[in-house]
Amino acid sequence: MIELPVVSKETVERRRKKPDWLRVKLPIGPEYAKVRKLVDNYKLHTICESGNCPNMGECWGAGTATFMILGNVCTRSCSFCAVATGRPPEYDAEEPKRVAEAIKLMGVKHAVITSVNRDELKDRGAEIWYQTVVQTKELSPETTIETLIPDVKGNWEALYRMIDAGQEVVSHNMETVKDLYRRVRPQAKYDRSLEELHRIKEYGKRSKSGAMLGLGETDEQVFKLMDDLAEVKLDILTLGQYLQPTKMHHEVIDYVHPDKFEFFKEEGLKRGIKYVESGPLVRSSYHAERHVHV
Repeated sequence: MIELPVVSKETVERRRKKPDWLRVKLPIGPEYAKVRKLVDNYKLHTICESGNCPNMGECWGAGTATFMILGNVCTRSCSFCAVATGRPPEYDAEEPKRVAEAIKLMGVKHAVITSVNRDELKDRGAEIWYQTVVQTKELSPETTIETLIPDVKGNWEALYRMIDAGQEVVSHNMETVKDLYRRVRPQAKYDRSLEELHRIKEYGKRSKSGAMLGLGETDEQVFKLMDDLAEVKLDILTLGQYLQPTKMHHEVIDYVHPDKFEFFKEEGLKRGIKYVESGPLVRSSYHAERHVHV
């Protein structure tokens, strides 16, 4: 068991109040309302809502959203994630069509698609992934696509099916440093996720990953993570502040100052990662449209 660092009473008091740099605007405006209506009408799931993303107002206000396929119940129980955990219902074979139609109606230039983990499925949901991207490309051929895919538990045949549909960017999040995996991602393996990113890059795709800060990691552990990602020739890295969804989830160990995020950005670039998006409110799909051509 990884022991969390001992913190002072002053640090505990400081954590109880979010710093000013984590304030976000409430989601409002006509474009936000338009996306809200489409999501509801097409009975779609978005990680924006399920993951309590702080950028939902900004992204939906710009007419974009990150769609979550294969339902909204995950077979994993990660200590940081707000998505519901349990036994998922049968997946909807018509979902790819509905997602593709919604993306076309939204008229987005760049779409991000993600999913829950479906470990109970033999193909990890790969065929639904494939059909969603293919059908989106058929209806919106000018739309570029990023797929943020889950851990396939070493099922590389499923991985290749997921990423062979014509998407421009393939992302798989490491989420945290290696030494915190047992506490933060108990059903995942650090080296297996690195191998997945390695295979994505070797397949010829633009590769991307993300991690949260503020979970108790040290600078040296973050450097090790970036070294490992550089080793598998990662193209794009996102770093953001972890925010505790509920009292039942992993606590925030520290609120990382924006200057520290800028420091880590420079360190990532020094290691050869082509593009690093780093800031307190950065999430996996934040400014994703900029990552297509790096």
